[in-house]
Amino acid sequence: MIDLTLLDKLTHAHGTAGDEGEIRRFLEEQCAPYAAEMTTDAMGNLIAHLPGAGPKILLAAHMDVCGFMVTHCEKEGVLRFAPVGGLDPASIFQAPIRFKNGVFGLISCDDNKVGKECKMSDLFLDIGAADKEEALSLVQPGDTAIYYAPFMKQGHRIIAPYLDNRAGCLLLLEVMKRLYHLPHADLWFVFTAQEEVGARGAGAAAFDIAPDYSIAVDVTCPDDIPGPLHEGTTAVGKGAAIKLMDHSFLSSAAVVCKLQNLAAEQNIMVQNDIMTCGGTDGGSILRTRGGLLTGGVSIPCRYTHAPTELMDERDFEECARLLTAFCACSSESLSCFTQIESEK
Repeated sequence: MIDLTLLDKLTHAHGTAGDEGEIRRFLEEQCAPYAAEMTTDAMGNLIAHLPGAGPKILLAAHMDVCGFMVTHCEKEGVLRFAPVGGLDPASIFQAPIRFKNGVFGLISCDDNKVGKECKMSDLFLDIGAADKEEALSLVQPGDTAIYYAPFMKQGHRIIAPYLDNRAGCLLLLEVMKRLYHLPHADLWFVFTAQEEVGARGAGAAAFDIAPDYSIAVDVTCPDDIPGPLHEGTTAVGKGAAIKLMDHSFLSSAAVVCKLQNLAAEQNIMVQNDIMTCGGTDGGSILRTRGGLLTGGVSIPCRYTHAPTELMDERDFEECARLLTAFCACSSESLSCFTQIESEK
């Protein structure tokens, strides 16, 4: 089952897009018992290799998160910022934040905008400084901050910041752990950088690795709370989500078919994932080189990019089972992938 202690640590590690050093070092420590080799490329991706027989498989989960970068300091001591990644002003107002150096604060709004519809430019970070001089003694323009919220579990549901996509990172670690002593394909686990600002890291890693098959491991927006948008098709608690489409790519049909067949054979609970908003690393991987066979496995997660998000531990387990099956089925030969080859 899911390692809650490790997930708690992952969700609170600093790592805004472009500033992934802290989370990368932590993940490197977690990969060390399993990976034969680890490298960090120029984009900042962490790449862990588990050599094996059969096809070369890339599993990609982004380690970066949305956050805030200080741009200016007002004379009153509050900080203006640029959003790092896609943020909604309405969902982040008054959220607690933490800078990489340990300074705490919260997100506030210009007085004349409180109670009205705030734009991102109306918001600021309040770290409790009395004036500009004190504020600049604590943080500087260019410093980054992330949400700061508790990790909670109630029944099978987990509520925490940055389940997008630290839960995906934990999935990669879990698959490593399950396959480490078993026969498996030639596995490349990539904890990607800068996904939240355009999936920039994954394409570079995929180009260098040149895998036979790739799976983008992420969360997906479900369609199981009141509202008319219907931007997704999944539900929390209904199993692993096999990606058919998101705004960045259409999954390779043969990879989807293989995942669905494995789920049926091994009684893994799955659901189709069609997401009309947002994207994943799959979009940049698919277009790499002359095109790569690419699919996705996702955890349904409510309130993505908000200060707290919600997922179900049972969905995590089904995702772990499905990914393990995909990576282990070629342990003896290429026969398990004959169907994929014939359906290209």
